[in-house]
Amino acid sequence: MKRAFDFILSLILILIFSPILFGCFLMVRFTSRGHALYWSRRVGKNNVIFLMPKFRSMKLDTPQVATHLLQSSESFLTPVGSFLRKTSLDELPQLWSVLTGGMSIVGPRPALFNQDDLIALRTSHQVHTLRPGITGWAQVNGRDEISIEDKVVFDKYYLDHFSFGFDIKILFLTLLKVLKREGVSH
Repeated sequence: MKRAFDFILSLILILIFSPILFGCFLMVRFTSRGHALYWSRRVGKNNVIFLMPKFRSMKLDTPQVATHLLQSSESFLTPVGSFLRKTSLDELPQLWSVLTGGMSIVGPRPALFNQDDLIALRTSHQVHTLRPGITGWAQVNGRDEISIEDKVVFDKYYLDHFSFGFDIKILFLTLLKVLKREGVSH
């Protein structure tokens, strides 16, 4: 049922947000050099690496590390990067990954391929068995402001308490967080 829900909802959201997707695409293309989409190597279900699309909010020469590990991450942002991140519009292309089955709407955020500490912790708690999501329990409980250990605690809680109702609650809380722009540190 979760996969059917993900497929239908992502298809509907892609159709609804297509004008915004197109606008973001144009904003990125006309304000910085390079492609509008950035395909990030991420860790998916069962620790399989996949490519996750995002609107490119960082300059082309930005190191491939978690943003919080960059010295003065703001200096790597494109002219529209801060806006895209604060509004979470950079995440919209991930609906494609949900549509194609690499991601879910709700689940643990996919780790970068080189976040060995996060990958190891998730694996030790069986969280790696979940399909990663655009949003998740850790996202609505701190997002960029919580430690890796705390993220895994929230991810494990989600694994242990998964239900359709819990997913709906997370979606509702995500909408509130995005509208308030809470939990975004860059």
